[in-house]
Amino acid sequence: MEKILEQRNIAPTAIRLLVIREMLKFNHAFTLGNLEEKLETIDRSTLSRTINLFHSKHLIHSIDDGSGAIKYSVCSENCMCEVADLHPHFFCTKCRQTTCLANVDIPQVKLPENYILTSINFVLKGICGNCNKN
Repeated sequence: MEKILEQRNIAPTAIRLLVIREMLKFNHAFTLGNLEEKLETIDRSTLSRTINLFHSKHLIHSIDDGSGAIKYSVCSENCMCEVADLHPHFFCTKCRQTTCLANVDIPQVKLPENYILTSINFVLKGICGNCNKN
């Protein structure tokens, strides 16, 4: 865990190690509330500051999936959250979980002249594979 933090120039404090360890356990995007449920001994403001630090250092990325809560996911080792690193996400309308689709390319968009792309929020919505089985 310490190596993960140090690669992003984040000092590995005890709280930060607990938070990243819990973040890595999620197999889908998570909210601040999800972390609060798992880390009951850490107060909301400390978790929020930790999330903001991790986000600013590109250890996690944020996802606005339209559900009303910002969700987060741990970035891959080489990700710097630049346009080339971005990927779509899938929001399941049944279980309300959001999943990174890291191996799915975002379609190329031809922008008008003099436009500069700095971010993409590409969310697909439907029923995930787990919910579809049920």
